[in-house]
Amino acid sequence: MLKNNRKTINDKRIAPEILPREYGVAWPDYQLLDAGDGKKLERWGAVITIRPDLQAHFKPGWAFAQWLTMAHWEYEEQSSIQGRWKSLKPDAPEQWMITYEKLTLALKLTKFKHVGLFPEQQANWRFITEQVVAGQKLLNLFAYTGAASLVACNNGAEVVHVDSVKQMLTWANENRQLSALSDIQWVLEDALKFAQRELKRGNKYDGIIMDPPAWGLGIKGEKWKLETQLSSLIASAYGLMNPKAFLIINTYSPKVTLADLAESGAAYFSTHHMQLKQLWMQAKTGKELFCGNLLRAVK
Repeated sequence: MLKNNRKTINDKRIAPEILPREYGVAWPDYQLLDAGDGKKLERWGAVITIRPDLQAHFKPGWAFAQWLTMAHWEYEEQSSIQGRWKSLKPDAPEQWMITYEKLTLALKLTKFKHVGLFPEQQANWRFITEQVVAGQKLLNLFAYTGAASLVACNNGAEVVHVDSVKQMLTWANENRQLSALSDIQWVLEDALKFAQRELKRGNKYDGIIMDPPAWGLGIKGEKWKLETQLSSLIASAYGLMNPKAFLIINTYSPKVTLADLAESGAAYFSTHHMQLKQLWMQAKTGKELFCGNLLRAVK
């Protein structure tokens, strides 16, 4: 299957389903325990949560009653965009910390079902560790609470971290301080607008990371839909890349397929080695959970 990865992506016959999967793997402080019936059971350090996941459209390995005996928190949706956490054990912590290799990451319950980390991105953190060398300049767009920024910084990169939500920058800086890393350049701005400004300024990067949301609102309430912005994002990233730079784009939008990523990337990265993959997680029970589509471009 891997040989298809090196085909010219302009070839319209390329079929996303034949491209290989890449799995995020458990580490001591995180494990996907089970998934099914539209939910997933996860362990974050000593804390276990139940959260919704639309991709868990299959039967779980364990009975839900068993989940409830294990979990500290269950997220209950109240609308399409937010909900509340229900405590399942007395004194269940609302904030706690976990580690990933040498990094310390602060987690907490949010009304949007997240706890401050996308653990499937560990597959990309491994890739960043392989690619980054000391002194390189890296741009992290839609950077959230900064795990990818910290991984790059820990490997000696100079990191520019961009997010449009001030609370996320504060959270990411807390993670940096907990991990005792050197400072990062924090940018509170719409990611695409910042990238376009960087183009005008003539700045270049040795690596660009993007994990754009499927939809959202900008700083001034501008509506964001990934399917309408994907080409602009890739074009901007290409213009900011040094000759031997790498690009990572991870998407979780149901309207952006692996074929869409292939088509958008083909216009710019025909001379690069393009990796087009699906990200998956495998639970302790053996259940497999789809976690998005992935494009990587490297020289």
